[in-house]
Amino acid sequence: MRRQVLAPVLLGALLLLGWTLSAGPGSILLPTPGTVAARLVSDLTDPVYWGYLSFTLAEAFGGALLGTFVALPLAVLVHRSRWAAAAVNPFLGATQAIPAIALAPLLVLWLGYGLVPVIILCALIVFFPILISAVVGLRHVDADVVDAGRIDGASSLNLLVHVEVPMALPSVLGGIRNGVTLAVTGAIVGEMVMGGSGLGTVLTVQRESVDTAGMVATIIVLCVIASAAYAAIHLWERHSRIIDSLQHS
Repeated sequence: MRRQVLAPVLLGALLLLGWTLSAGPGSILLPTPGTVAARLVSDLTDPVYWGYLSFTLAEAFGGALLGTFVALPLAVLVHRSRWAAAAVNPFLGATQAIPAIALAPLLVLWLGYGLVPVIILCALIVFFPILISAVVGLRHVDADVVDAGRIDGASSLNLLVHVEVPMALPSVLGGIRNGVTLAVTGAIVGEMVMGGSGLGTVLTVQRESVDTAGMVATIIVLCVIASAAYAAIHLWERHSRIIDSLQHS
């Protein structure tokens, strides 16, 4: 536990030191940590900035939820049906090769501007990592445990709910954890291409005005959002593993 706390603190201190040494006072290309910290305080005490932040959160987590709710049932179908697996598997690799920035203009043409197309973009980005992680988790469930449940007379639904899903949960949560962080990126890409009222729009304005301190401050806010979501799901994942180990001990 001490190592888990100390290691990132040391790495962060080294990165901060390197940043401080690389940034010159009054530099436009790379602002100093002090300048960025002052900008962060200024932004986070501005109620207007929180409106942009909340819009981005709605896009990212709305898309993550939508992608998850579509991916998980499809993962069960792929796991249970050989026909579904045969139909879907050849397309998984191809669909992940489609860049989000190429989908955004199409979504504008189909859905127009606003919150909905950005949420759809985020959902598409998170859908495939979650689907693949869930399928892998379900396929690696101990077959002996499933067979024992069938012998005891458990129905297919009961096996899924009480055996397969709990045992596959760490893998599923791992996919959701990665998907949520990707959703934050998707929200920013969507806003920068399709427009919006979130931090992607803030970044666009800051870029056009060469406001590097503002850009770095906004990027730090986005990193904190993604890291907080990642850590929360990781804790859930660890908790599920502990419960699973206790049940099998």
